[in-house]
Amino acid sequence: MTKKLAAEFIGTFTLVLMGCGAAVLAGFGIIGQDGIAWAFGLAIVAMAYGIGPVSGCHINPAVSFGVWTAGRMSTAEMLGYWAAQCLGAMVGAGVLLLIASGKADYSLAANGLGQNGYGLRDAVTNQGSPGDYSLVSGAIFEVVATFIFVVVILGVTQRSAAPQFAGLAIGLTLVAIHIVGIQVTGVSVNPARSLGPAIWVGLPALMQLWLFIAAPMLGAGLAGWAFRVRLLTADEG
Repeated sequence: MTKKLAAEFIGTFTLVLMGCGAAVLAGFGIIGQDGIAWAFGLAIVAMAYGIGPVSGCHINPAVSFGVWTAGRMSTAEMLGYWAAQCLGAMVGAGVLLLIASGKADYSLAANGLGQNGYGLRDAVTNQGSPGDYSLVSGAIFEVVATFIFVVVILGVTQRSAAPQFAGLAIGLTLVAIHIVGIQVTGVSVNPARSLGPAIWVGLPALMQLWLFIAAPMLGAGLAGWAFRVRLLTADEG
């Protein structure tokens, strides 16, 4: 279990540092929205092959919840994963803040840490939807996108699937989700990824954090249920 928790910590740390780091350090003016999307997706691919054999590379509390709902992990294991993932995300965001702060014109308030948001973007706090999308739009996107993401994860990791391609399929799905949704919420589909930056950004981001916990968990739960009742489980044998 110690190895699994260490792997989940390192994996979530890497996802936040690389994904959010692409938004903060390179951003829309350098690599653009597609570049940020690929940073998140490639981080998942790398970690899937790097730590997947140890922990399954959930690096996302919603994924662990979906796996638990599908009946593939115990409650105690899920709670341990959640703790490691959230801690990894917070440390990853903290390291990103240290790096970004080395640039003279960087401001945490003005530039943020790639935190998620909904509603009209506030010019002072830089909190809200990148494209000024509403709470309802953000909620729908996060539920549906997380559902799709976890369906892919559970589908490519079932026994009849080809395991050597699982990491690639999962990473490419995350790329597509980010290309579609960055302007809506900045894309969470991962409560730990949202928590990490929000902790350092402070109250404006923390006040909107609830959505990026509730919506991904709902979407993941629905995906897990679909596999639990064998609606999306391949017939084996």
